[in-house]
Amino acid sequence: MRLPSAWPTSRHPIPSAPSSSTAASSDLMLEIRHLPEPVGYEDGLHIQEQHVAAILDGSGTDTILLLEHQPVYTIGRIRDQSSLRNPASLPFPVHEISRGGQATYHGPGQLVGYPILDLNPRGKDLHEHLRKIEDALIRACQRFGVNAGRREGLTGVWVENRKLASIGVGVRKWISMHGFAINITRQSLPPFFAITPCGIDGVTMSCLENEAHRDISVAEASAVIAEELRKDFEIL
Repeated sequence: MRLPSAWPTSRHPIPSAPSSSTAASSDLMLEIRHLPEPVGYEDGLHIQEQHVAAILDGSGTDTILLLEHQPVYTIGRIRDQSSLRNPASLPFPVHEISRGGQATYHGPGQLVGYPILDLNPRGKDLHEHLRKIEDALIRACQRFGVNAGRREGLTGVWVENRKLASIGVGVRKWISMHGFAINITRQSLPPFFAITPCGIDGVTMSCLENEAHRDISVAEASAVIAEELRKDFEIL
């Protein structure tokens, strides 16, 4: 499968990073790849596995994949389907996968990020890896004027009690897989009504457009999020 290198140009200017922080200038240690067309979930998993294998055999480099998926629900390692409200009538297929967490939805209008990174030189700390993903997404939301943050005891990115991003990660021989999904456009929200997102009752899913009170394309958000991820994950 050929992996395109860039999204189409956004019609909106990209929000500037705060002047107090500077993005890393080298592209040698971390590759960020943007896939502009929605990817089937199994295809996305295969691409991740190819990158993991390449890092393990020494032929690959740390990579973050940014993409949209074709519509799908996923369930994590616990295999608890109680968060699927009516499994027999779900509008899209369900995949059971090796990340942590319960049910979530992926589809158009939502940006999915897969940091495929060697955690050996990063301290082999999966908790720290997850926190860095959260930090990068929070900073990106703030660049759009959205006061995003964490909720105590819960994973993800929130605005008050509204959830913008879900995070679930896994490792293979300390190479990270899976990652995050952040809702960008309003198109991403309706399929969440068929599940209890992340198995937490009463969670309201939101999107960056709703919180910023303006239209935001996935391409525009992806460019900003890529900059913030590079700050946390590039080793120079």
